[in-house]
Amino acid sequence: MAKEKDTGRKLIAQNKKARHDYHILDTYECGLVLMGTEVKSLRLGRASLVDGFVQIDGGEAWLHNIHVPEYVQGTWTNHSAKRKRKLLMHRAEIDKLESKSGETGHTIVPLALYFKDGRVKVEIALAKGKKEYDKRQTLREKQDTRETNRAISAARRRQRSA
Repeated sequence: MAKEKDTGRKLIAQNKKARHDYHILDTYECGLVLMGTEVKSLRLGRASLVDGFVQIDGGEAWLHNIHVPEYVQGTWTNHSAKRKRKLLMHRAEIDKLESKSGETGHTIVPLALYFKDGRVKVEIALAKGKKEYDKRQTLREKQDTRETNRAISAARRRQRSA
């Protein structure tokens, strides 16, 4: 009897700092080459993408500085927590990312790590670094939209009660 596969998308970790620090230009979904204990650790929902980045070396994309803690019940076959992991992407995507990331100010950062149909996927983005004033402007825009939404909902509440 075949095992029933998990369907849908189950989020493991998200890099909120990346969206704050960078302008996201383009996103890609990639597979990861993982060891068995890494998958078991990820199923427990433990990972950190904060300092992660992607480097293209020799025509292959590598994910660096992603922290996947060691599996508690693992033995001598356990993985190291911060090892570099190979990304599974099409050749055309890798070539495109390599040429774009060579431009000044551009980098490739991970945005999210998740399970999709039982397999671990990572969403990476080609990004350009924000200046300090851009970060302040983004926060100001968020605050303004929040205030307008509050004012609209308060006005609607007053209309209903009247």
